Amino acid sequence: MKLLFLFFLFAAFNCPGQTTSSSINVDGIPQNLTWVNKPLDWSYSNKQLTIVAGKNTDLFADPQHEYAVFNSPKAVFIPDKNFQLSGKAEVDFKTDYDAAVLVLYAGDEAWAKLCFEFSPQKKPFVVSVVNNGLSDDCNHVPISGNTIYLRISGLGNNIFAFHYSTDGKYWNMVRYFSINTPKQIKVGFSSQSPTGDSCKSVFSEINYNTVKLKDLRNGE
Repeated sequence: MKLLFLFFLFAAFNCPGQTTSSSINVDGIPQNLTWVNKPLDWSYSNKQLTIVAGKNTDLFADPQHEYAVFNSPKAVFIPDKNFQLSGKAEVDFKTDYDAAVLVLYAGDEAWAKLCFEFSPQKKPFVVSVVNNGLSDDCNHVPISGNTIYLRISGLGNNIFAFHYSTDGKYWNMVRYFSINTPKQIKVGFSSQSPTGDSCKSVFSEINYNTVKLKDLRNGE
């Protein structure tokens, strides 16, 4: 869980997400991605999307109402009703909670994120957060190295599943959940550096399809 001292660190950055005008054309994704909050830097080349998050960037609303931060850069698009979005995430871990993120976003009150995150124990973890007004926070499994495959599956009616994979073939379920909102939910990529100056996240092997995931737990 995030520590109380982060409240003071993040207070200056507690502001709603702002959409920027630039967009990204990613191979295999049928729409351009648009920014919610501008990154420190970004690029797309050789089918790799690089997002550099700036200082003290995060997406979290503490359930004890101690702090709320929504300033992480997010490159998102409107998905189909049924979809799967996956990619290989590589992170230049430096400080606690640095992370590469796949994100679902319908505004600061309704969102979810699947993170490859650097823990205070100096180990990368698969982490998930679902926010329906306030955030939960769950560390799932430690990962060796600085790369992992992440996937979001949309199952219709604002129901989703998170999975991770070490090889991009066998997928382990992280979470099965819903987001309660009448707003359009977008999906995409993010990076964060809640306690540091920046975090570079690189997404490769990006895949998007409109196949509905049939079994959440059999590794497909």
